[in-house]
Amino acid sequence: VAEDDPIVAKLLNHTLARRGFNVHHASDGQQASKLIEAMAPPRLALLDLMLPYRSGFELIAEIRAMPCWAEVPIIVLTSMSQEGSVVRALEGGANDYIVKPFRPDELVARVRRFTAVAVS
Repeated sequence: VAEDDPIVAKLLNHTLARRGFNVHHASDGQQASKLIEAMAPPRLALLDLMLPYRSGFELIAEIRAMPCWAEVPIIVLTSMSQEGSVVRALEGGANDYIVKPFRPDELVARVRRFTAVAVS
């Protein structure tokens, strides 16, 4: 999860962890980039677009350029609702796009769609 808003990050961590997901959090684009370089590919990446230091658009490109991460599903979770942002993210390699504010159960359903985690 790459999310700079601490309240949203806490909600995401709580929502996903209580449903059985292991969550790694980066609070800015630079931290997210370091995680991408250092860790094994996760089952899914959840990215905000408006992050300090590196944008979510840049992170999408970075993920898609790395052979071992290239197939990792990416869900964008952002307040950017303009059609141009949606198109840019999806054409850049994102698999799904959710506009904030989000509904936790809907988010989990979308995450499960890509990760096939059993319902708990």
